[in-house]
Amino acid sequence: MMENTILEMQFAIDTFYFLVMGALVMWMAAGFSMLEAGMVRSKNTAEILTKNIGLFAIACTTYMIYGYDIMYGGGVMLEGIETVAKDATYAAPSDFFFQVVFVATAMSIVSGAVAERMKLFAFFAFAVVFTGVIYPMEGAWTWNGESVFGLFVLGDLGFSDFAGSGIVHMAGAAAALAGVMVLGARKGKYNKDGSSNAIPGANMPLATLGTFILWMGWFGFNGGSVLAMASKESANAVAMVFLNTNAAAAGGVIAALLLVKLLWGKADLTMALNGALAGLVAITAGPDTPTALEATLIGAVGGILVVFSISTLDKVFKIDDPVGAISVHGVVGLWGLLAVPLTNSGVSFTGQLAGAGTIFVWVFGTSMALWLILKAVMGIRISEEEEYSGSDIAECGLEAYPEFTK
Repeated sequence: MMENTILEMQFAIDTFYFLVMGALVMWMAAGFSMLEAGMVRSKNTAEILTKNIGLFAIACTTYMIYGYDIMYGGGVMLEGIETVAKDATYAAPSDFFFQVVFVATAMSIVSGAVAERMKLFAFFAFAVVFTGVIYPMEGAWTWNGESVFGLFVLGDLGFSDFAGSGIVHMAGAAAALAGVMVLGARKGKYNKDGSSNAIPGANMPLATLGTFILWMGWFGFNGGSVLAMASKESANAVAMVFLNTNAAAAGGVIAALLLVKLLWGKADLTMALNGALAGLVAITAGPDTPTALEATLIGAVGGILVVFSISTLDKVFKIDDPVGAISVHGVVGLWGLLAVPLTNSGVSFTGQLAGAGTIFVWVFGTSMALWLILKAVMGIRISEEEEYSGSDIAECGLEAYPEFTK
C-alpha cells in the first residue's frame, strides 16, 4: 500500500513537472514574438506577430494530428493517449504537451530570418510541412533512437543532444537558411558594390523583453529535458541544469559585450541580446554534465561565435537575416553539440558531427525543396511595392503603431 502511494506521488510530481516546464517553453513563443517585433522595422511588426501566433497554432495542430506519431509512435490524432499504462511514471498527455512546444520553438526560429519580405501564407504552408513531417522525422532519429532510413543509428555512433542544440535549434536554422537563400535579401540591404547597410530594428525595449522571456523559458526547455523530477537524483539534476543554463546565458552576454566593445568601441545592445541567446543555445546540448564555470565558458564561446557569425554571414555571404537567427541557432547550435564531449566522456566528437551532419542535410535539403515548390506554386515573396509600404498593410491590412503615421 505504502509503495503504491509513493509511486502515485512520483507519477503526480513528474507529470506536474512536465506540464510546468512545458508551459515555460510555451512562453518562449512570447519571447520570440517580442524579440522579432523589436528587431524589424515598425511597418512589418503586425505581420511578424501574426506569423508567430499562427505558427504556434499550426505546430500544435500538425504535431497532434501526425507529427507526434511520426516522432514517437504516439498515435495519429493522439489515439489512446488518455489511457494510463500500469508502469507509467508520468501521464502521456503531459509528454505530448512538453514535446509540442519544442516543435513550435524550432519553427519560431524561421520566422525571424525571413522577416519583412515573405508572404504570410507561404510561411504558414511551410510551417505545416516542417512541424508535421520534417522536424518529427529527425526527432525520431535522435530522441527516439530510430535508424536513419535503415542506414545507421545516431545513438550507436555516440551522438547526444540533451535538449536540442542540434535537434531543435540547428534544425530551425537550417530551414531558415534555405528560406533566406530562396527568398533573397531585403530591398536596400546591399549596395551595388556589395557593401551592406544596417537596417535597425524599431523597438529595442521589446527586443530586450523578448530576450529575457526566452532566457526564462529556457529553464523549462533545458530543465524539463531531464524528463523526471520525483527522486533525489533527478531533482538534483534539474537544479544543476537550471544553474548551468543561467550561467551559460550570462557568459554569452559578457563575452559578446566585451568583444564588440573591443572590435567597434561600442556596446552594441543587439549583440548583447544575441550573446545571451547564443549562450543558451550553446549549453542546450549538454547542460547536465558541465560545472558552473565550464557552463559559463561554453556560453561565452557561443557569445563570441555569434558576433563573428552575424557579421560574416551579412558581409561575406550576403545572407540577410534581420534577427541573426541563423547565427544564434545554427552556428552556435553546432558549437553546442561539439562542446558536449568536452564535459561528457560518454559522447564522441565523431558521433556529434554525424548527428549534426544528418540533421543539417535532412532539414536543409527538404526545406530547400519545399521553399522552391512553394515559390513555383504560390510565390513566397511580397512585391517590391508591398515591401516598401510594409508587410503589415499588405498582408494584415493594419498597422502596429497607427498613430505614428502622417
